[in-house]
Amino acid sequence: MSVDTLGRWARAEWGALYLAVREALVTRRWRAAPMTVGAVCLTGLTQAVQNQSWGYPVVQDLGAVRAEDPLWLALLRTPLSLFVPALDLPVWGALAQILLVFGIAEMCLGWWRTLLIAYVATLAGTLYARVGIALGPDNPFGLPASDARVVDTGPSAAVVGLAVFLGWRYGAYVTAAVVIVAMVLEVALKGNLAGKEHLAAIAAVLVLCALAAVRQRRSRARSGATSGAPPIQS
Repeated sequence: MSVDTLGRWARAEWGALYLAVREALVTRRWRAAPMTVGAVCLTGLTQAVQNQSWGYPVVQDLGAVRAEDPLWLALLRTPLSLFVPALDLPVWGALAQILLVFGIAEMCLGWWRTLLIAYVATLAGTLYARVGIALGPDNPFGLPASDARVVDTGPSAAVVGLAVFLGWRYGAYVTAAVVIVAMVLEVALKGNLAGKEHLAAIAAVLVLCALAAVRQRRSRARSGATSGAPPIQS
């Protein structure tokens, strides 16, 4: 593949997304992604607190989600769980994911849509864990009972969901497909709780994409009907 061909492909794949991010940075500069900055700071704070002897139980009580917990408690903890890094993974990975993907999403979609999609993706994973454990390990969509005690935190499901939604929204279909295939391969190779929750997050976001597409078609249909209507005569 020549450099010119690769350049044309990159412009076709990421051009619309690049222009949206560039416009936000040019017009709003440092104010382009305040929610993302706050999310990075919150994630860093929870990491610092949970590594203290006095702070670990506090973070667990406020943001640690397990499938064995009562549903109402898991739902209360889920919003903060997005910003509680997993203790067995380097915190810089979570911070980089939030800064990059949340930042791009906020500049393109706005802060409240970004948070909504992130929460839907995370909630889908949280709810799937309960369904998977109920199905059992013998079901291809099931999970072992021991996963009920696994602490499920971090932004990964939200990041995957946002990446897929951005790919659909801005025509980066190959990028979205690569993310989906990567998550499928993760489940095929590992088959762990996190990987299957990522697939649940993708499924939930694809439903959001379908709903948004239907809404866009209806909006265009109404606009076309209005523009094509004969003028009102007095």
